[in-house]
Amino acid sequence: MAIISEKLVNFRVFENGNDLLGVADVELSTLTAMTESIKGAGIAGEFDAPVTAHFGGMEATFNWRTLNKHNISLMAPKAYHFDLRGSQDAYDSAKHIVKQQAVKCVIAGRPKEISLGKLDIGTSTGTANKFEVMYIKISVDGETLLEYDKYNFIYVVDGVDYAADIRDALGLS
Repeated sequence: MAIISEKLVNFRVFENGNDLLGVADVELSTLTAMTESIKGAGIAGEFDAPVTAHFGGMEATFNWRTLNKHNISLMAPKAYHFDLRGSQDAYDSAKHIVKQQAVKCVIAGRPKEISLGKLDIGTSTGTANKFEVMYIKISVDGETLLEYDKYNFIYVVDGVDYAADIRDALGLS
């Protein structure tokens, strides 16, 4: 029977192993393949062909409730390593129980923007840090579902590294 993931119960954000200060929600990256328009003899029209294991710019945004020292310091021009660890409810339809699934998202990147937000009485500031993502890894219950590393030519989906042949061809293996 199926395990049906329902919702994220809660999560914590760690930066370089330390619990991040502040209450946040995180908007994860969108992976949009780089493409090349293909047209010519033998093709009825044209199409955009995705470039294997290559994606455009990826961003992660940390949305904060307040301005504080930590979200300002995240604009220092250096690389950051974030570890987002959560738990999500999943319904086991065979046993008719709700169980917890561990969710882990590892992000490495560099700061590219801070929105300081808005000062208004009795509301959150809406402060946000935006990072350019160079590495991302998503795991559920210890199983790696996705790993993408721009600098090391790694692109793993469901245990298959679709960039392995590229690394071989480039002499990186």
